[in-house]
Order: sequence, then structure tokens, then C-alpha cells
Amino acid sequence: MKTKYTLLAFPVIILILLGINFIYVSTKSIPEQNQLVIGSIGDASFLNPVLSQDSASSQVNSFVFSGLLRYDEELQLTGDLAESWSVSPGARPELIFHLRKGVQWHDGHPVTADDVLFTYEMIIDEETNTVRKSDYELVEKVEALDPHTLRVTYKEPFSPALETWTMGIIPRHLLAGTDINTASFNRNPVGTGPFRFDSWVSDEKIVLEANHDYFEGPPHLDRIIFRIIPETSLTEIAILTGGIDYSGVFPHQYERIRKNPNLRVYRQPGLGYTYIGYNLANPLFADKRVRQALTCAINRKEIVRYVLYGFGQIATGPFPNHLWYADKAIEPFPYDPGKAKELLCEAGWGDTDKDGILDKNGKPFSFRMITNSGNDMRRDVGVLVQRYFKEIGIDADLQIYEWSVFLKNFINPRHFDACILGWSLSVDPDAYSIWHSSQIEGGFNFVGYANPLVDRLLIEGRRTFDLEKREAIYQKIHRLIHEDQPYTFLYVADSTPALSLKFKREITDADGQRRIVPIEMTEAGLMVNIHEWLLVE
Repeated sequence: MKTKYTLLAFPVIILILLGINFIYVSTKSIPEQNQLVIGSIGDASFLNPVLSQDSASSQVNSFVFSGLLRYDEELQLTGDLAESWSVSPGARPELIFHLRKGVQWHDGHPVTADDVLFTYEMIIDEETNTVRKSDYELVEKVEALDPHTLRVTYKEPFSPALETWTMGIIPRHLLAGTDINTASFNRNPVGTGPFRFDSWVSDEKIVLEANHDYFEGPPHLDRIIFRIIPETSLTEIAILTGGIDYSGVFPHQYERIRKNPNLRVYRQPGLGYTYIGYNLANPLFADKRVRQALTCAINRKEIVRYVLYGFGQIATGPFPNHLWYADKAIEPFPYDPGKAKELLCEAGWGDTDKDGILDKNGKPFSFRMITNSGNDMRRDVGVLVQRYFKEIGIDADLQIYEWSVFLKNFINPRHFDACILGWSLSVDPDAYSIWHSSQIEGGFNFVGYANPLVDRLLIEGRRTFDLEKREAIYQKIHRLIHEDQPYTFLYVADSTPALSLKFKREITDADGQRRIVPIEMTEAGLMVNIHEWLLVE
């Protein structure tokens, strides 16, 4: 379903006068319970970590499933299902994982190394619709040595190996013999995480209940409710009136929400970026000069100032500048409409019929640019970019779709000309699944980018363990992709979530004393220790 777009934000009183029903997100009576209500702009797709590839699914999955390892507050790998592990380097490295004993799936079935083996088998199965195969293509074999010991042997050195085992593990006893792509499990998941699945009402809510048998101790919260609110204005109403307890905050909402005495808004540089991705299978975008011209046509400083309200910075390429492996010496393409026109002219584009739209071989420079609903910044960027492109003679038709339709009908089947989207990056710099040409069909490289030198460097980066050498490799990748501009890299936005002050964290001091403390932002984000959160009225 296509929706209209506008730069205007209606105040609450106008919504009331128009009779728009937002009771379901703001004034619905919710009994006082020990629960956290999270606002989400989009519904989940698969509650199965092997299949999910969207942020809405991934957030729910992170509470339901556990990996062998996970990242702690300081972004250091620590044990999750694995209580210890060892690494044997060499030409064919080996990892040995020792699983915790006594861990149970949410249905009471014991967790064993065979479940980890099964998860790996499902990921590499050609019939499984997953984008995660590239993380395991260098694995030679996985062996369950006994119920609590697993050995992973690699064909060659692979520096992101440990991070790949933060992947959520799925149960063999429930999924063996099923078609994992269509299994009922994907809407009724069973994991090992701090919260267990309770219910899912499509486009309305997902409810998780506390797992009282969680191996790190039962969570203090009784439940977590994800409320699906596709409009940011309604999300703001909900967080301000207590209809939800947590949500992301858009820049234009920041000051209003920050002033609410019942809320705290956090801020730190984001680990991702927003971009316009060009479908390189479309002849319009095949020429690098055209893509560079499109970037030069966009006033990204203006976007950061007026759309982000200054909460971010211009992106120079695939790695935000504050990350250790980014090439900080790269200067972004400047806003220069004259240079954009010059590049387009070099590529053979001109206004031969004097209608104000560039053309080439009788075809106008006209295309459809899509993004998802529920994200005011992407919508507003799209409106501005339309104007910038029109000023240099390019017609971009902006269309906005509900998230699940956007993914299913356009992004996944590669049925688009250009799209406005964002990436959230992992801690390790490996970006093979996004940029390597082998990932065009089954990975995240849905724009169809192919550069043999980038391919070679991505592989070299995976084989290199020395941090200084890895830094040099990924800085080269950064510069090459910046030059190719398969995306217009728009901006790196600050992360600004809001949380009700009713929630605190219970910690145990070194001397064993338990204390209630405020919830603070960590390098790994706000919710890394959510099982320690509690409601304090």
C-alpha cells in the first residue's frame, strides 16, 4: 500500500479535530504491571534469527534467543551459551566451545552442542532463505564432540570468526524435519534468552514473558510488550502520555521529549548510516559519474542541519568516521550542482527537448525512489532530494510503503530504482555480506555492487588478525566505495532513545551488595543488560 508524504507535522489538537483514532497507542487503559512497553515503527517478519534481516525482528529475537557469545557493555566478547572457549590458530584454525550445563530451551528441553550444529546446518543449507551464509562459508566442519563441547574448524584464517557465533541458536528438536522457511516456529519461537515468546498480533503487538529459568537468573521484569506504531507522531504521543515506556526519538521530537520530567533521552554517535542506494542493474545508474553527480546534487549539510537538527554528521562512505577502521581523511563529495551537471554532461545526459528534464538516447532521466513509512527523517530526506534532483534536471518520484510491503515487494526481490535506507553495523569491520559481489543474489548486496579490488580486500580483511593491518585494509575499502558511490552516503545520525524514569537497573557490587542504579547508555547500547532492569514506581 502506497502512502502520501508531507513535510508538515500535525499537532495533537488537529489530530483530535480530524477525528483520527490514536487511542490504541496513547490512552488505552493498561493495568499497572511490572512490564516494559517498547514502541516499534514496524512489525517483525521472522522470529527466527536464522531468517530475520530487519531491525524489528532482530530486536525481538535478541531477547528470546542466545548465541554462544555476546557483546558486553564495553563491546568485548563474553560468554553466553558458552561458558568458555579456546582458539587454535594456524592455517586451519579451530574454535572449541564449552557450553553451560543445565541450560534449557523455553519448553524445558535441554540445550546441547547438537543444537548449535543444527543451527549451522540450517544456515548453510541452500534451501534456507537466509542472508547469513557468507559468515560461515569458510567453515570446513562443525562437530559436536559431546553434549556440551563443540569444535569448529575453518578452511583458512577468518578474523570475524568469534563474532559470527553471537548468532542466535535455534532448537533441533522443534525444527528438524520441517521447512524452516515456512515453519510455524517463525511466529511461535522457542529460545533460551531472558524472555520467552507469549503472543503476536500482527501489526499490533508482540508480547514476551520473563524466562524464570534463564541461566543468568530470572529477569526482574515480568514482560516486554512491543507495540507496533507506524506513525512517528503517534509514537511521540504515546511516549509523552505513558502509553509506551521506550522508543527511538527523531531529531524534531528531541527537545519536546527531553523536557518531559518523566523521561530521559540518551544521546551518542550511531553505529550506522542512512543512504540512497542505487539499483546498479538499472542502466541509469551504471556510470560512476552519474552516481557521483547525484551525490554532488544533494546538499547534505542542509539535510544534517534541518532534518537531523544537527544530531549527526555527513557520511563519507560505508564506515562512520568515529569507528576505528574508517578513513577519516576522506572528504565528502561537496554540494555542487554545477559539478553535478558537468558530470552528467560527460556521461551523455542533456536536455535535448528543452522540457527541463535531462535525457539520453530519447529516454528521460526519470526514476522511482522508495522508502518505508514510519520514519520521518527518511521521508523528509526524500522530499528534499526530489527538489535537489529537479534543480539539475532529474525527475525522482518518491513513493513510501509500509515496512513489510517495502521489504517483501521491493527490496528483497530487487524491484526498485533507488531506495532510502540505513545500515546498523556490527562491531567487527567485516562488511563482506554488504559489498562483496558474491552477495548480490543471496546476501545484503541488493544494489548489485561489484568491484574486483573491493572483493579482494574484503577477503583479505577476513584473513587478517593484526589490527593495524586490518585498519589499513578497511580504510582502502572505505576510499574505493566512496569513489564508486554505489550509494549516496547521506549521514550518520546520533542514537537518541527515550526511556521512562520508572525503570532502573539492579547490579551486584564486587562485595556482593545489590544496588539499584539509573540505567546508563553503554558502548553496546541501552538494552545490553535488560534482564537486570526493574520497574521502580
